[in-house]
Amino acid sequence: MKNNLLFIGFMGVGKGTLARAFAQKNDLFAVDTDDLIESYTNKKIKKIFKKKGEKYFRELEQRTANWLAKNIDNTVISTGGGFYKVNNLKEIGTVIYLKADFDWIYNRLKNSKNAKKKIKKRPLFKSYSNAKKLYEERKKEYEKVADIVLEVEGKEMEQLLKELNEKLKF
Repeated sequence: MKNNLLFIGFMGVGKGTLARAFAQKNDLFAVDTDDLIESYTNKKIKKIFKKKGEKYFRELEQRTANWLAKNIDNTVISTGGGFYKVNNLKEIGTVIYLKADFDWIYNRLKNSKNAKKKIKKRPLFKSYSNAKKLYEERKKEYEKVADIVLEVEGKEMEQLLKELNEKLKF
């Protein structure tokens, strides 16, 4: 297994934010799978969903996972909300599930700077009820594949970084 840290969890839970902060604090590189896909396709995720559909996007996620498993080490990786479904997740690194209740995630997005933009860039978050249903379907799956579960709800970044360092024995 690679020496990467792979952050999974529902969209909007803060995977990218925590990954970048953790990487900076520990002098590591951080990458985001959605950013890699956008760079590879030269298209925004929203456009990929609109033009080619979710099935095609999931194929791109698998392709990204294959590349990460083969080429990337000692890196902090934040993922899209459905990335946990790739078939080689454990080959990429230690899987860390960022756990929070749906309403906390929803309010985090809704009350953030650029809230409209943050919700708009998440195609599966267009409808509150559909997003909540998807969250309910995924939350047990996230726990099943996780090596580490980190409760993030209501915690400040410094506390999360401290807890994560303790769990990883960094």
